[in-house]
Amino acid sequence: MKLPSWMNQSGTRDQSKYEQRAQRGSSNPGSSTTDPGTSTGNPGSGESSELMYGIDEVPPWYMCILLGMQHYLTMLGAVVGVPFVLSPFLCIASNYHVLGKLISTIFFTSGIVTLIQSSVGVRLPVIQGGTYTFITPAISILALHGDCTNETDWKERIVEVQGAIIVSSVLQVLVGLTGCIGFIIRFIGPLTVVPSVTLVGLSLFGAASFYGSAHWGVCFFHIVFITVFSQVLSRIEIRFFPLFKLFPVLFAIAISWILSIILTEAGAFSDNPSEDSYRARTDAMRDVLRDAPWFYMPYPFQWGWPEVTVAGVFGMMAGVIAGMVESVADYFACANLAGAPPPAAHAINRGMLVEGLGCMLAGVMGTGNGTTTYSENIGTIGITKVGSRRVIQFGSVIMLFFACFAKFGALFATLPDPIIGANFFCMFGVITAVGLSPLQFVNLNSSRNLYILGFSLFSGISVPQWMAANPGYVDTGVDEIDQIITVLLSTGMFVGGLLGCLLDNLIPGSAEDRGIDKWRRIRTDPGAYRTDLTTYDLPLVTKFIQQLPWTRFVPVSPTFMREGAGQSQPAEDKDQSQPGEDKDQSPPPQPPPAGAENGGFRHEEGLGEEPPKYTGTFKQTVL
Repeated sequence: MKLPSWMNQSGTRDQSKYEQRAQRGSSNPGSSTTDPGTSTGNPGSGESSELMYGIDEVPPWYMCILLGMQHYLTMLGAVVGVPFVLSPFLCIASNYHVLGKLISTIFFTSGIVTLIQSSVGVRLPVIQGGTYTFITPAISILALHGDCTNETDWKERIVEVQGAIIVSSVLQVLVGLTGCIGFIIRFIGPLTVVPSVTLVGLSLFGAASFYGSAHWGVCFFHIVFITVFSQVLSRIEIRFFPLFKLFPVLFAIAISWILSIILTEAGAFSDNPSEDSYRARTDAMRDVLRDAPWFYMPYPFQWGWPEVTVAGVFGMMAGVIAGMVESVADYFACANLAGAPPPAAHAINRGMLVEGLGCMLAGVMGTGNGTTTYSENIGTIGITKVGSRRVIQFGSVIMLFFACFAKFGALFATLPDPIIGANFFCMFGVITAVGLSPLQFVNLNSSRNLYILGFSLFSGISVPQWMAANPGYVDTGVDEIDQIITVLLSTGMFVGGLLGCLLDNLIPGSAEDRGIDKWRRIRTDPGAYRTDLTTYDLPLVTKFIQQLPWTRFVPVSPTFMREGAGQSQPAEDKDQSQPGEDKDQSPPPQPPPAGAENGGFRHEEGLGEEPPKYTGTFKQTVL
């Protein structure tokens, strides 16, 4: 077990080290962790020095449970919202018994996929759950059935959605197995990442305002609680324990929930379901709580055998593609906040593979939806400063527990909308800020860069808005193609990221101005992050995979694109001195190559330059 840097080997707090966290690296000239105020210009060290737990560090088990519960409560709004949006089209709007089972099924599937993704997938602390990118194609499929006719009609509808999700997810599985995403990443720089990740946060302002509008007063107070706990009281310790820094969301939810209960009993909220303030009531979801079974174990094909239609499969592919784009952007944001270097190509390939398999599992289990990476939980990492992978794994077990004991899961589903909306304001705000952080590499005095940045961001906001205001405008004569184009153009991070990538690679500009040199150099600086690229290697089996030379051609292998895989250590790395020779003799030091400062590489300018490859070690970048 790797202990966090502010605890000693006995597991107790080392007060002197904790008090000097801000100066880590400055007091020890040999330290690989630099102070955020030093002249290295290293962006990773500033974020890493604030982390309570890095990606490879393991908090005590009781803290993992509480921190995992914090993530569970953060994702509640998004998970519960998916079946309620689909319920009128599935003809189960008033069937709370089925709704409760559907919510349990989504949590059960999310728990399984999250555990796999964080363990052997991309290996980042990311939560997997139902996604709204699948809702538009799902509604289009369900609309073909017309109005609801009887109580059992919903099974005929959901099995067709299941079939479309299962087959269309094969595309994402193939993308992961073939390494297509890993190949594309060599053309990605800061001017591609910034609009993609930033628009992940900005594109969800509608969800935040919708939930918050249930009662702006409760929403405002919850935002104040999160702000005070995470930014002000985080500096206060209770018996040498940073309580408020670790659990700001948990404390804020508890206080706001109690406040909502008091206001509900006092009659401050309307009891008319057609009014917005009704959604602020703590008993607004009482029917779901009442009808939810005490124990329910979701199982495959519980609604019936899936039906596959060509139109449904091609329409659902739009949701699959949009989900892939969103997840890749989330991977970069999560790595930044968790103190890890940008994800390696093989890790992203495995992430796509696991997400594709996760969507197939969601179709088999009958969630009526797929799975993708949750941005709001990445924002939670930024607020709590806990990027531990183990916390997310505990969170996945909590999901499985509450999915099976459905009555308890339904209890947390009664969390009022204003609290969920306030969480969104804070979490998506952090994601937006993280998306802007790579601009530190870019020369913002360049009119070229300003044009690309402004155009891609503006287009990523305006095009989806126009598509939403003009439904049915895309008309190629083929419904499936129309649906794919419509969903992609309605996805802000796809529009902004695509335009940023194309313009950045097509418009002439130096690698220095584009930020490419610094972007790639920082990936190989051992002092930039709390860990190195070995964090993305598969546990237990990587040392065996290294012995197989052919694995460097397997896109999901940790040795992918790595020279020297399957070979023993070079002879010059071993002690080859002969008896009687002076072992201290060594050739005179050679001056470092140009551009190799801080462990970096030199890159020639131009489009699609050959990236540095692995040389048999684990500390050099894949890209």
